[in-house]
Amino acid sequence: MSTRLAQVSGHLTASSGRGLLHDEVAIITGAGQGIGRTTALLFAKEGAKVVISDIDAKRLQSVEEEIKAQGGAVLAVTGDVGADDFPKLVVDSAVKEFGKINHIVNNAGFTFDKMLHTTPDETFDIILKIHVRAPFRLIRQAAPYFRLKPDQRENRSIINVSSTSGLHGNVGQANYASAKAAVIGLTKTIAKEWGPFGVRANTVAFGLIHTRLTAAKESGATMEIGGKKIALGVPGAKGQSTESKPEDYPLIPLRRGGTPEDAAGAILFLVSPLASYVSGHTLEVTGGAGI
Repeated sequence: MSTRLAQVSGHLTASSGRGLLHDEVAIITGAGQGIGRTTALLFAKEGAKVVISDIDAKRLQSVEEEIKAQGGAVLAVTGDVGADDFPKLVVDSAVKEFGKINHIVNNAGFTFDKMLHTTPDETFDIILKIHVRAPFRLIRQAAPYFRLKPDQRENRSIINVSSTSGLHGNVGQANYASAKAAVIGLTKTIAKEWGPFGVRANTVAFGLIHTRLTAAKESGATMEIGGKKIALGVPGAKGQSTESKPEDYPLIPLRRGGTPEDAAGAILFLVSPLASYVSGHTLEVTGGAGI
C-alpha cells in the first residue's frame, strides 16, 4: 500500500506504521481457536486493543499469550456467550480496561447437525440461542457505547458471522441454516437503526473454511454444552492438508478451501476504514463457490 494512502476517511491505515485499527477496541467472541483466534491476532497486529472471549479457558489463555508476545494489548474474558450474565460481563470488562468499544465480532458458534425430521427441539433451540440470541444480547448491552453524539464518534462497526448455509440452506442443518439466515436480518436492522450514529453493521457469510467445524467428523472432535458432548465436523470431509488437490474442490473456482487467515482478512476489511461506506452488506467469502 502506498504511503499516499496513509489516510482513509480520516483514519490512519497500516501504511502509516500504526495499523488499520490503531487504538480501537474490538470484542471478539469464540476467540480461542480457528477464525476467532486468527482474527484476534490480526486485529492486534493492526493496532487494536482486543477483548477476546471463549468458553475454553485454556485455549483462550494461549491466544492471550500469543497476542502479548507480539506486543499487542489484550484482555481475556472466559465465558459462555449464551449465559445470561455474559453480555454485561464482557462489555463492562472491556470498558473498564480500555474505556470504549469500537467493534464487536460475533464469531462464537458451533454446529449440531441432524436431519430435519430427527431434530429435537433442544437441538434446534441451542443453535438459535448461540448464533442469534447471544449476538443480539451482546450488541444490545453495548448500545450505549455505539449510539454516540457526533463529537464522540470514531470508526465503529458490528460484524456478525454467518454462512452460506444461511444463504442457501444445507442438508442436515435446518437449525444452523435458520440461525445463520436470522443474523443477516439482525445485521441489516442494526445498519438501519444505528447508521445515523455512524455505526456500520455487516455480515460475513463463509463458505468452506478449514476449522474444526468443517473437518472430518470421524476425527472425533467434540465440545461440551450444558453437560452434553456434541460431535463436531462433517462426515467424510476432506480437511486442509498437504495431500489436498485442486480436484478435491470441483465446486470452488479457486480450487481450495479457505483458511482462518482468509476469513480474518475479510473481517478486518469490513471493520477497517477501507470499508467506511459499507454497511448492511453480506460479504460472501467462498472462493467463488455458489456464483
